[in-house]
Amino acid sequence: MTFSALHTRRSVLTGGFTLAAAAALPLAAAGRAHSAAAGPDVIGCAAWGARAPSEPVVVLANRPERIIVHHTATANVTDYSRQRAFALARAIQTYHMDAQGWIDTGQHFTVSRGAFVLEGRHNSLAELRAGTRQVRAAHCIGQNTVSIGIENEGTYTSQAPPAAQYAMLADLCAHICGQYGLPASEIYGHRDFNATSCPGDRLYALLPALRKDVATRLGTPLQDPQDPQDPQADPESDRVWDLVRQASNPPAAAYAEYLPAGLLP
Repeated sequence: MTFSALHTRRSVLTGGFTLAAAAALPLAAAGRAHSAAAGPDVIGCAAWGARAPSEPVVVLANRPERIIVHHTATANVTDYSRQRAFALARAIQTYHMDAQGWIDTGQHFTVSRGAFVLEGRHNSLAELRAGTRQVRAAHCIGQNTVSIGIENEGTYTSQAPPAAQYAMLADLCAHICGQYGLPASEIYGHRDFNATSCPGDRLYALLPALRKDVATRLGTPLQDPQDPQDPQADPESDRVWDLVRQASNPPAAAYAEYLPAGLLP
């Protein structure tokens, strides 16, 4: 996940699919019912039982410039149910509002291990559907007014996310890119901007494959300056990535970022 100057993160458990399997996923997902244009089903705040924000959520006039991927660093549970996804969303909001002192959930969207997509901060879904503005968030220091934050349930330091969760993340990213006119190359990990190991070594290692999978869903070629194995990559062609590359030195250990024991069943 992502959270303020003092982060507070959590535990690790299971996983499931290999890097090779993840890379092959987009081909299997090409015929999914939800196109990049239609987007995946997103469960809104009211449906999962969100509290009202403590003060009005700020809607910014600008579109986002990128997507930032996180992991919640919670247990890699095998409960893939809708009810678990709802409980996760409520626990995140409780922690962000009551412990962190934020006005609402910090990120825009959450993808559960059961591949349910939930709205995080209020109004994020409505603004995504409109495609012209974004909600100011609290998921990544320095990026909260120019990026969309996506949390992925689980801890992906040594295990990869379940195939269905990864596929849903790619669907969601493709929809966000389509709505806001973003290239697939503008998908980053939290550690690219803040001193954290989020989204975990395994999920972070999947980001080049994720960008390619999103480009496939969008039907656009990918020239990814962030992927050193991409023969078309130009490390100097992306101003943001070049600055990040020079400044970042991600720590080996995860910061404790969130969800103390007891908030989830």
